[in-house]
Amino acid sequence: MRGVVGSSPVKSKLLAEEWETPVAYPDLEAALADSAVDVIHVCTPNSLHVSQARAALAAGKHVVCEKPVATSVQDALELEELARRTGRVLTVPFVYRYHPLVREIRARAEHGEFGTWQLVHGSYLQDWMLPERSTNWRVDASQGGRSRAFADIGSHWCDLVEWVAGIRFAEVAARLAVTRPGRPGYDDHSQRPKATSRGGISTVATEDVAAVLLRTTDGILGSLTVSQVSAGRKNRLWFELDGTERSAVFDQEQPERIWLGGERDSRIVLRDPAVGSEEQRRLAVLPAGHAQGYGDCFRAFVGDTYAAIGGADVIGLPTIADGVRSARLVDAVLRASDGSCWTDVTDTPEELVS
Repeated sequence: MRGVVGSSPVKSKLLAEEWETPVAYPDLEAALADSAVDVIHVCTPNSLHVSQARAALAAGKHVVCEKPVATSVQDALELEELARRTGRVLTVPFVYRYHPLVREIRARAEHGEFGTWQLVHGSYLQDWMLPERSTNWRVDASQGGRSRAFADIGSHWCDLVEWVAGIRFAEVAARLAVTRPGRPGYDDHSQRPKATSRGGISTVATEDVAAVLLRTTDGILGSLTVSQVSAGRKNRLWFELDGTERSAVFDQEQPERIWLGGERDSRIVLRDPAVGSEEQRRLAVLPAGHAQGYGDCFRAFVGDTYAAIGGADVIGLPTIADGVRSARLVDAVLRASDGSCWTDVTDTPEELVS
């Protein structure tokens, strides 16, 4: 790592010392001007992603941009077009694709082990926003975008299930709800909740929970429950894929095992670099029984990003095209919730703003 850019020159210096990086850039412009920098990792509030990723691409840098890459479909499309014109790699960390056993399910699906899909369903549950005084920049729609829970974590579930099952969601029906209508404001300077009295509590407009029905291009039905207020659920991304022959279940909080169901036999499959699909074995970097997890997924994602920058052809790397796809799904869910009806997930290219 060459250097770090914080939210202020002081924050840059503190982070550079903490992370033992050579350079504390006073601002993004200074980092972009450094010829030794090849890749910019954009890990800032959602409202900044487009402008920062755009600047990095224009400066000839490759980009890793946190999701959502943009809070509108139009902005996501503009980034996709800019990455194409500049010939730069732009990846998006949908890192749950990098659990080895997720790759195992996908490989088995590609080989027809599950038959024809009958139903897809699942949930993504967290509890970090359960306390009434919990807050974050994501709560503020001007910083995080109009959708919070679905855009933040529901988007992960949709990306993962579409990619693993080889399906495409074509229509959605959705309801979004706010369960904590008032929360403290957020201090951008201190990065902490504002010290306010009860009278200073701000009205919350971004959802805490979402219930989504989905229908694929093949007419397969699905359902998804999203929550950031489910007590005891820290990061439970869970899905089940039900086919005519077998079913598969993955639970992100138990990533070392998957459940494969059959009409007369069901079994648990454990991560093991000695057996299974080629991609499962590639990503299983530790011996069986030595637990891998989320951090290993992120390392593998970044490794594949750098390999792609070097010209390698890697499997399953989420790129700006997947970021655009996610923006379309978020947009469709918002429109469906507003209209209380089945809503198409538009996949036709809009005219780009010149």
